[in-house]
Amino acid sequence: MFRLTALLMVSTMTLAACDATAPTPMRMGADGRPVPVVYRITPSDAPRVRQRMQDGLNTMRAQNGLPPLQANAQLASAAATHAQDMSFQSRPWHWGSDGSSPMVRVQRAGYSGSVVGELISETFETEFETVNAWMTEPETRQVILDRRATELGVGWHQDDNGKLWWTVVLGESSGNLQMAAR
Repeated sequence: MFRLTALLMVSTMTLAACDATAPTPMRMGADGRPVPVVYRITPSDAPRVRQRMQDGLNTMRAQNGLPPLQANAQLASAAATHAQDMSFQSRPWHWGSDGSSPMVRVQRAGYSGSVVGELISETFETEFETVNAWMTEPETRQVILDRRATELGVGWHQDDNGKLWWTVVLGESSGNLQMAAR
């Protein structure tokens, strides 16, 4: 009897484990295309998301013979502040609700280098999709591939409906606090 009970318990656990690891089938819409799923970033995801964004940008730079960008806490602070402010303003643009420019925001955050450029996006897309979208646009591609850039700060704000407001600030660790004409 003990053997039978043990066998049933092991079988049940095995089946439960198989069911838990089975992929969730993708929901399809009436048009036969996958139904979009909202990409949610939790606080515990934040370090991985930030690293994946940095890795994505550095991959694009490496493919173009450029050195990698290093993370900078002050630039990340300025980026996160601006992402939240864009959500507050309900528009993706480079000016803060207080009229601040990227140069002013990084200076407020304590960054002593030069601002090379700022990348922004209002989207429901992941960090991978956002990097790819930036690489398809000549102006944002030019910022990513700017040889002067040595550091970056990644920030985002996610609205309740899942919309993401991405901001990435690229900087040069030495020099005057000026922004390249973009």
